[in-house]
Amino acid sequence: MSNVYRKDTNYKRTVIACFVQAVYLLELDRQENRTEENALAAKWWVPFKYKLAQTLIDERDGSIFGAILEWDRSAAMADLILMRPSGAPRAVLTLRGTLLKSPTARRDIEDDLRFLAWESLKGSIRFKVALEALKSAADRYGSNNVCIAGHSLGAGFALQVGKALAKEGIYVETHLFNPPSVSLAMSLRNMGEKAAFAWKRFKSMLPMSSETQVSSDAGEKTLGFRLKNWVPQLKNYGVGLEKWVPHLYVNNSDYICCSYTHPDGTEENNIGKENVGLTSGQVAAKLFVKSKGKQKFLEAHGLEQWWSDDLELQQAVHNSKLINMQLKSLYSLPAPQQTQGKAP
Repeated sequence: MSNVYRKDTNYKRTVIACFVQAVYLLELDRQENRTEENALAAKWWVPFKYKLAQTLIDERDGSIFGAILEWDRSAAMADLILMRPSGAPRAVLTLRGTLLKSPTARRDIEDDLRFLAWESLKGSIRFKVALEALKSAADRYGSNNVCIAGHSLGAGFALQVGKALAKEGIYVETHLFNPPSVSLAMSLRNMGEKAAFAWKRFKSMLPMSSETQVSSDAGEKTLGFRLKNWVPQLKNYGVGLEKWVPHLYVNNSDYICCSYTHPDGTEENNIGKENVGLTSGQVAAKLFVKSKGKQKFLEAHGLEQWWSDDLELQQAVHNSKLINMQLKSLYSLPAPQQTQGKAP
């Protein structure tokens, strides 16, 4: 593996995608009662010199929905790799998505419906377990040496767990493969915004007295002033875009995650730029978009596309409406001191 982590971000994406696949296989190994000799999961982390440190269990059905993989120094030394490669995390918390297979299908679908209805997974026991595991890993290894990743439903958990820690001033590298963007809550919010716009247009056509006009103008100016100054005031809390920028991997043919690429219409997208400063209250994420013409849903939503060697991605920081909605709450509370990264 040498220093490929540092030199090739595509390789890092490939490795982390393989780690997420390992969690799917951990649960399938459990369901099939496979022994250590014929289990499949370990084959997805052993070649990269990692080992299984912890499994995350859903106590409701005993299913494995996540795992912490740790850098295996002994295995690396056996292959004459004396130091952990630059850029390789000491520990990776990975979370799988939905498995439509008993006995875990019921609990997986419950959380899918939870997100669909509420656009939040905080009510799930898996959120609590994942958050505690990530906090523990950050405390043990240092937040600079920890990474969280997930696919599909697992990416939804990883986003919200990573955001919860960011609010506490603990910033961990975050990789989200096909994160869910479809929800009834978002649709209702969009309907509300359209209704508000229509009402504003309707009011503009109504005759108004001079007194009402003055009052209305004053109110709009006051509101505009507050909105304009909202982000600069919150910047003083020390929570900045440069602190936590999740990596999102989306496919335009995947209707579950494609909404992350929809711009909000206020600024042009910034193609090829890794970081864009906050302007007008906007936040952004590092977005990697795969667009390969029309694809079947299962192919577009599949995890295997992200470990492909010949994958062509467009990297951009989008001023996406959905990214704004997901991340802007980071600017609502002050953050404590950041956990210091420990030495390798």
